Parts: sequence; C-alpha cells; structure tokens
Amino acid sequence: MKLGFVGLPNVGKTTIFNALTGAGAAESNYPFSTVEANLAAVAVPDGRLERLSALYNPKKITPATANFVDIAGLARGASRGEGLGNRFLAHIREVDAILHVIRCFDDENVVRAEGGGDPMSDRETINIELCMADMEVVEKRIARTEKAAKGDRALLREAELFKALKSHLDEGLPARSFPCPDEDKALVADCPLLTNKPVLYCLNLSEENFRALDTYKPYLDLEKAAQEEGSAVFPICARLEAEIIQMDEEDRAAFLEDLGMEQSGRDRLIHISYDLMGLMSFLTGGAPEVRAWTIKKGTKAPAAAGKIHKDIQRGFIRAEVIAFDALMECGSMAAAKEKGLVRLEGKEYVMKDGDVVLFRFNV
Repeated sequence: MKLGFVGLPNVGKTTIFNALTGAGAAESNYPFSTVEANLAAVAVPDGRLERLSALYNPKKITPATANFVDIAGLARGASRGEGLGNRFLAHIREVDAILHVIRCFDDENVVRAEGGGDPMSDRETINIELCMADMEVVEKRIARTEKAAKGDRALLREAELFKALKSHLDEGLPARSFPCPDEDKALVADCPLLTNKPVLYCLNLSEENFRALDTYKPYLDLEKAAQEEGSAVFPICARLEAEIIQMDEEDRAAFLEDLGMEQSGRDRLIHISYDLMGLMSFLTGGAPEVRAWTIKKGTKAPAAAGKIHKDIQRGFIRAEVIAFDALMECGSMAAAKEKGLVRLEGKEYVMKDGDVVLFRFNV
C-alpha cells in the first residue's frame, strides 16, 4: 500500500508526514521546500500478531507495511507543467491512494500559498489540476480507439464512453464519481487516471478546531463533498501528532485518552486507508515467523498464496484455514484441529480478514 500526501504548498504535508512516520524530512516555511519526494515505510498496527506469536514463539514477527510518500506541493497550472507540475504528477501516478492535505489552521508564521485560505477552494484547485491532467490521457485514449475502430461496434462504444468521461472531467468532476454501467467499469479502471485513485481528504486542523469537529463548518462541508464523490475525510492536527510521536508508550496513551481517542493519527490513518482501498490482512504462523500479509478483499486462496511466493500459487493444492478468534479460543492449532475448526479450503475459497492459513502446495 503506497499512500501519497498531495496538496498546495505550505498546507502541512511534510509536517504530517514526519508526525506519522518519524522520518525527519526537512520542513520549511516557504513554498516548494519539498522537491524530491520523501519516502517512509510504517508497520501496519495489528494486535493479532502479538497474540499469535504467543502460540508459536517465533524468531521474528513481521507486520504488513504501509508506504507513505510526501509529494511536492502543487500550484495552479501543474497540469500544463508549470512549477513542479510534471514531477508532482509523475509521483502521484505511482501511488495507490491520494492523501489530499487541506489547510484548516491559521498561523501568521506559515505563509499561505496562492493567497488562499478557503478549504473548499483549495480542494477544488487540486481536483481541477488532476482532472485537466486526466483529460489529456482520455483525449489520447479516444483518438487511439476511434482510429482502431473501423466499424467495430465494441470500440465505437468504448470511444463514446470515454467521450462521456471527458465531459465529466471537463466539469471538474473526478473519474471516481463518473456514473457508468458495471460492464464498462473495467474499461475506465484500465485507464491510468489520477482522479480514479481513492482519495482521503486530510484536514490539517488547529488544536482548537480538532477538539470541536462537530461544530467546525469547513470540516462538515468537506465531509459532505467527500461523501458525494465517494471519498472520505480524515481530521488531524499535525502539531498534536508531532508531540505524540515523541512520547513513550505510557504518556502517549494518557495523552490520547485526554483527547478522547483510542489510537494515534498514524494508526487511524492506516486503518481508514485500508477500508478506503478495500484491503485486509491474512496471517501465517510458525516457529520461524509470524507474519501479516495485505491483500484485496475478495482475493481467492491461490492468489493470496502468491503474495508469499509465486511457486506456492502455481503449485497450490489446498489451504488449511482457521479464523483468528477461533484459534485464540482454542489456545493452540492442535486443539483447534481436535475440535474440527481447521478447514480445508480449495481454489475457490475467498479469503477473510484475520484468516490464519497454512498453504499446501507441490511444485
């Protein structure tokens, strides 16, 4: 899972990136202080691993990882290559989901880019630039499809579909909100569109507004707009998160309790991103290693086995599966087998979140 922080200059992308990852990337009070993308890998929080390790006493525990990318700030005209536009867009194409940071705090010591200040307007600026970049991709797709059609009704229909998508983008609406029949969704998904990536709007709030979200109008307005396009909103106070990441575990727990939160911003962000992207984890256990593996919801057993090694997928015979909670109740795999709770599943089995699996294969 590769998540990219995107937004106008000086909205707090790098501050949030550092607060969530502890990467220590340079922060500056001037636009475009981030030129090259900053990268950091963070362990996906999963309390099941520690409990599973108590059964196996493994040599190592390996959580799934989320990769964060701090991308250079975007300016108007980025879709035409102005500012750092080309580099900005290239980095966005490489991520799986966009974390769109929007500034919702006032600080006279932090310069506002483009004289902005309205969160809805800042959101629209980014969305329009991404839509314009996508229009160029769609126009090329239309030209290529029409040239290849030569009376082929299927291709002519495809060209009409992308013409409708172009009109949708031309209104400043993202591809992810484009209404199309189910049979055409694969065609749209096959086109490398920036606005078809999942988006999580990260509102960088002051501490005062973070503590009063229910009455903070910019948050409520953005939440409504996000729902209309099938996205989500993630409120965060970068200053608070920067403090949290420096604390030891005991102080961090007390601080979060004072805020009325059970998890840090990093943990909440990863879990929300998992849901947004339709991801989940299955688990493997043994003396050498206890490990979590990230897969898409709906993945079948052979494809899940391929996450471990392609040879296991090619030689897949069956999967020995037990739900995590059932295994914990039994206390051991041997006890679970005695109770008949370990199932033998074949190639059509659809994996479930928290499945503890042993794949049988022959190469």
